[in-house]
Amino acid sequence: MENVILQNLSIGYATKDNRKVVANGMSAAVQSGQLTCLLGRNGVGKSTLLRTLSAFQPPLSGDILITSEHRPLRDYSDSQLSRIIGVVLTEKPEVRNMTVDEMVGMGRSPYTGFWGALSADDKQKVGEAIRLVGISDLQHRMVHTLSDGERQKVMIAKTLAQQTPIIYLDEPTAFLDFPSKVEIMQLLRRLAHDEQKTILLSTHDVELSLQLADCIWLMDGQQLHVGTPHQLAAAGVLHRFIERSGIAFDAATLTIRVYKEITSEEEKK
Repeated sequence: MENVILQNLSIGYATKDNRKVVANGMSAAVQSGQLTCLLGRNGVGKSTLLRTLSAFQPPLSGDILITSEHRPLRDYSDSQLSRIIGVVLTEKPEVRNMTVDEMVGMGRSPYTGFWGALSADDKQKVGEAIRLVGISDLQHRMVHTLSDGERQKVMIAKTLAQQTPIIYLDEPTAFLDFPSKVEIMQLLRRLAHDEQKTILLSTHDVELSLQLADCIWLMDGQQLHVGTPHQLAAAGVLHRFIERSGIAFDAATLTIRVYKEITSEEEKK
């Protein structure tokens, strides 16, 4: 089991002539066995945070620690990181002439060596990943023939085949219809709980996150608020994030209500 610890982390972009801070002073932990959802408005820096946590870009300052060895992420080699962190991006995989089985098999690349041939053990792990995600019936289908929801499950299975204890997902429900959004979120929650994965995902699906997440990370300006949905609701953080004219948030039930055009406060009742 791995936890990810942020210690006074600042993220953004630094060039020779400029330094743009997206968020600073972030201290938090992504816990093993929990589904953590990252919320925030467009442009607030969610993708920048995920890229930094994934070691795709360096932090401006502070540390990211992996608890098993308690050393900074920057000290890991690319080869080591490929066995610790799996990433599922927003972009749809544009591949043709590749089966689901072959795509998921690519998750074994950190272990297969130069030629990439799958051993019997690799194939067993690919089959297990496909089974965990519930796409055994799609195993021999071509990836480009799948629906968006099915393809997203394939990419999650690919990451599971990689056998990393930590999984980051950037808006995994972005292109899905509502039933598929629910199914993917339920799947990720089950994988976190049953497989003791450390899962952090960014999303705009606020209501689903409030219902299914164990922990919420809410980026607000340059701050990061962390807590259970009920803790952030009680602190008023969710109220400030969600409520607008015509949008009401019920902190007790964690539900959002959208009003039709109204002429007075009385019509809300």
